[in-house]
Amino acid sequence: MKKRPLGKSGIEITPLGFGAMRLPEKQEGDKSVIHMDKAVELLQYGFQRGINYVDTAYFYNGGMSEVAVGKAIKGWRDRVYLSSKSPGHLLKKRGDYRRVLEEQLQRLQEDNLDFYHFHGIGYQNWLDLDAKTGWIKDAQDAQAEGLFKYMSFSFHSAPDDIKKLADTGLFTSLLCQYNLLDRANEQAMAYAHNKGLGVMIMGPVGGGRIAGFPEKLQRELNLPVGNNVEMALRFVLANPHVDCALSGMGTKAMVDENISYAGNAAPLSAEEIEKINGLMVKLKKMADLYCTGCKYCLPCPEGIEIPAIFELTNYYKVYGIKEHAMDTYAQYGVNPWLPKVKADACTKCGQCEERCPQHIEIRKQLEESHSLLCR
Repeated sequence: MKKRPLGKSGIEITPLGFGAMRLPEKQEGDKSVIHMDKAVELLQYGFQRGINYVDTAYFYNGGMSEVAVGKAIKGWRDRVYLSSKSPGHLLKKRGDYRRVLEEQLQRLQEDNLDFYHFHGIGYQNWLDLDAKTGWIKDAQDAQAEGLFKYMSFSFHSAPDDIKKLADTGLFTSLLCQYNLLDRANEQAMAYAHNKGLGVMIMGPVGGGRIAGFPEKLQRELNLPVGNNVEMALRFVLANPHVDCALSGMGTKAMVDENISYAGNAAPLSAEEIEKINGLMVKLKKMADLYCTGCKYCLPCPEGIEIPAIFELTNYYKVYGIKEHAMDTYAQYGVNPWLPKVKADACTKCGQCEERCPQHIEIRKQLEESHSLLCR
């Protein structure tokens, strides 16, 4: 793979990075735990194939990803950039930032990191937590002491917050969501990149959603790609403001496949990107007929996340990503990161419809969505 400059850091990075959050696991009783030998072998296989950036975090793989990455990077530390993240929601008081960072270094069996991110921040919550814990000053002190080289942030907030964080002048790089379906950060990414930050992408295949695009969409686009994963990765890496796409890879075959796509010498052309943009705009207009996601309908007295359910309905009906939509809906009320109730919790009170600027028949559509998405 031909390396790219990471913003204005002076670093050159491979266009594909190893996201170490979906490492191989095995069953131990009723629990799924990391398969340490396979995880280490897989990471080192990626390094052997040329990947020179690995990204982990405190909670990945039940807290064992950092341990696996630490084992795997032995002998590769001079050729692979090591990245982890500060879990802000664990920090309650002054000194916690340094304590957790030292714990992570112990897990990794390293004296320092190359990149250390404020994990999943927006601008205001970054400042709010600093008021309680002093983590910005602690980060600057740790960096000055050599516990990590480059200060970064990962991001799940409003796009304008990327610009505010970039304007602080503290950061070398950022990590944010960007793919065919999730384009909200596009302008903010360009802003940050033009300010000199490296831009790293998470979810280039939309958490697997894009892999499920039906064949009819491929035929409509008629692009020189073999499958949806290739289309997704090459789309992301054709953006001039993207330096690296992280992929969570669980097998050697996935490593080989993604390297072949990321290392493609002929990125998608401007005309091919425009074809993709045109199709996405058309599908977005169709999706907006069901719901624009404005959230004026919330809060629901029963706790129904109406826009989230309608988004799954759009994935099913408009984009054809049926398996993903049904699998996700099945996890409602089970996965703590997803909504707690399904559409059938609706009592038909009608408060949502009174607030909906599109005058959607929400109660009726919730019934239809539940029937559609239930297996």
